[in-house]
Amino acid sequence: MSRERIINTARGLEKADLVIKNANIVNVLTDEVYKADIAITDGIIAGVGDGYSGIREIDAEGKFISPSFIDGHVHLESSMLLPSEFAKLVVPAGTTTVIADPHEISNVLGLHGISFLKNAVEGLPLDVYCTLPSCVPATAFETSGFDLQSYDLSMLIDRPWVLGLAEMMNFTGVLNNDPVVMSKIELAQQYNKRIDGHAPQLSGKDLCAYAASGVASDHECTTPDEAIEKLRLGMYLMIREGSAAKDLKALIPVLLTHNTDKCMFVTDDRHPQDLRPHINGMVKVCVEAGLSPVKAVKIASLNTAEYFGLKNVGAIAPGYKADLLVLPDLVNFEPELVLKNGNIVAQNGKLLYEINSTLQGTARGSVNVRWIERSDFKIKTSVNDGEAFVKAIQVIPNQLITKVYDAKVNIVNGCAEPNLNDDILKICVIERHRASGNIGCGFVRGFGLKSGAMASTVAHDSHNMVIVGTNDEDMYRAAVRLIKLQGGKVVINNGEVMAELPLPIAGLISDKDYGYVIEHCDELNKAAASLGCTLSDPFMAMGFLSLPVIPEIKITDKGVFDTEKFDFIDIFEKSNAAVRIN
Repeated sequence: MSRERIINTARGLEKADLVIKNANIVNVLTDEVYKADIAITDGIIAGVGDGYSGIREIDAEGKFISPSFIDGHVHLESSMLLPSEFAKLVVPAGTTTVIADPHEISNVLGLHGISFLKNAVEGLPLDVYCTLPSCVPATAFETSGFDLQSYDLSMLIDRPWVLGLAEMMNFTGVLNNDPVVMSKIELAQQYNKRIDGHAPQLSGKDLCAYAASGVASDHECTTPDEAIEKLRLGMYLMIREGSAAKDLKALIPVLLTHNTDKCMFVTDDRHPQDLRPHINGMVKVCVEAGLSPVKAVKIASLNTAEYFGLKNVGAIAPGYKADLLVLPDLVNFEPELVLKNGNIVAQNGKLLYEINSTLQGTARGSVNVRWIERSDFKIKTSVNDGEAFVKAIQVIPNQLITKVYDAKVNIVNGCAEPNLNDDILKICVIERHRASGNIGCGFVRGFGLKSGAMASTVAHDSHNMVIVGTNDEDMYRAAVRLIKLQGGKVVINNGEVMAELPLPIAGLISDKDYGYVIEHCDELNKAAASLGCTLSDPFMAMGFLSLPVIPEIKITDKGVFDTEKFDFIDIFEKSNAAVRIN
């Protein structure tokens, strides 16, 4: 970048590299829309006004020019795509910057996972910044591939592409001044980096303590009251719209009635079929609900940039990066053109930028499981035959939060069996990093399967193998199939594979293009639906049932976990029922 050229261009002494003429500027700095030209040199906006001329000129013909969009919190791995394939979907939708939390791959591969992703984002028409994982593993109640401490994070915290400490899920550790947790917070504060939060349903004095510790944001709000309380305490509100957790519509009333300067949009976890529309889709929904288009764009751009300290990003003004969208209207927010650093990289929904999707790396061979038997899936009791009550995990559609459901199951030959009449299925989590032999077993309600089983190595956040099924045989075969694939997703019925998606990179990411992944995800969902599944995205729902920092009841490789008690529980209510869960 030549500062002299930019100054001369701004003064009109030199022609700009590019001038966008007759544009309606969406100015998020002043909350207004007005006509002006935009002069761009060396990828930087040199001037905004009238009378500029350029080596190349585009007549916007009165279309709207907005800053491009920023995703404030995303796990790239959740797309199951390499970053190059991820970019092919989100950049044409108007997203040119993302703040990635690589804690999924870090749980499998540690710092090597972060390095793998950092190398994979080089050369993309997408700026990818990182926040370092704060909780690998999320708790001590599960087994991950690695355990990242503050001294591990200190190796990367000073890098310019690292913007902070990622979601502090262990809010109990914060409240109790756990030295391991606090050392990570202190590390981020020492380098003046942001500390993101993760505190579902935390309130009152405990929330005050959480915010006072230095945690500055939260993306787990599901109700207006929860969001408003956090905003009142000075926290930033990350409004999430993922594949499983859809909180946007519930929180729109907050945007319509309160100051939005501390609000931003995030996707957190999205499957590839949900990556287009991306942040632009969230903007559209808000405008349809009555929010000012300029405010909606500001939430999607400048607010996020300022929160993370990204200078000269997220607005249209001299000195800012020329990351821009040409929008036909402020209704649909479907970009006609996407500019990155002053270059047109996408047009009418298609990426114009050539991306090499091939990536060589050492992120394979991550599924390491102790030899398993069919008997490993049995839930044994002290009663030979009869009935028993168990605490089952109740899935809530489109939410990560679960509830406890008091379920009745049959006891056959000393083992508790699924109760398909009440949609009570068996769920097991098998440790797959260290071949420890840990297998947690329990029951789940809400999938609707009438036969077969489904399994995945995508199981937040430690990403052990999770299997939901109607019978032990199909669950066993599903687990074996995942081991042979070295990671992925599969639906099994009567011992036969109905659909599968190999994810050989850390058991999380495909090495194929996004079309392949979307096609196989659709086949998986159709296969599950053919077996009676009632969830629209059952694999996303299943993948969060092993995350023991989301209320109310979850399951890990070590057993069924009550997040309110913050401890494991015996799923059998009656003391004379089962006492041991394999």
